Amino acid sequence: MSDEAIHAAAAEHAEPGNRRDFLYIMTGAFTALGAVLTAWPFISEMSPDKATLAAGGPVDVDLAPLAVGQMMQVVWQSRPIFIVNRTPANLKELQDPKFETRLLDPNSNAPQQPAYARNWHRSIKPEFLVLVGICTHLGCIPTYRPDVGAGDLAPDWEGGYFCPCHGSKYDLSGRVYSGVPAPFNLPVPPHHYIAGTKLRIGENPPGQKFDFDSIAQV
Repeated sequence: MSDEAIHAAAAEHAEPGNRRDFLYIMTGAFTALGAVLTAWPFISEMSPDKATLAAGGPVDVDLAPLAVGQMMQVVWQSRPIFIVNRTPANLKELQDPKFETRLLDPNSNAPQQPAYARNWHRSIKPEFLVLVGICTHLGCIPTYRPDVGAGDLAPDWEGGYFCPCHGSKYDLSGRVYSGVPAPFNLPVPPHHYIAGTKLRIGENPPGQKFDFDSIAQV
């Protein structure tokens, strides 16, 4: 007997109330399945193929679809990589000396990034932030909280990352706040732009040297 026939027979012999519940559950199940199948092409595009992950090689990402203020996540060497298209307001705030006084390492003195990303925006292109999304406290995954003035974090919150495990906070350059458990800024992986918005993660720019294993902590 086919699956369709089995489902029809089960529905026919069910009590009226149970039959309605059965039909409701089946409809919801097929709706959920359809949503997953629809979303899969997008999820697949955001993740590198298995061969790339196994080799631990570079991962290429096109940032053109990433809208201002949005974040996307990809995987490099089994690590989550956060990429944010920062707004002009974000970039202005990151340069405010008053804001820097709230940070543990505002000048990125700890070796948590390559030399070519040791600047106020901790990246190659100021608008695009590229980070390893692993909290430097106990390895949890921080959440992206771009909402300025989020009351549950702080009245003067300017957007960034929050680790719900133990309360560590980072700004939109991945710089850690003072007075939280995390001891270091979020790491910046080796990366460079092949052309335009085509980003390659896991490979340094031509002529630059940086070994990711040399960072203080991930």
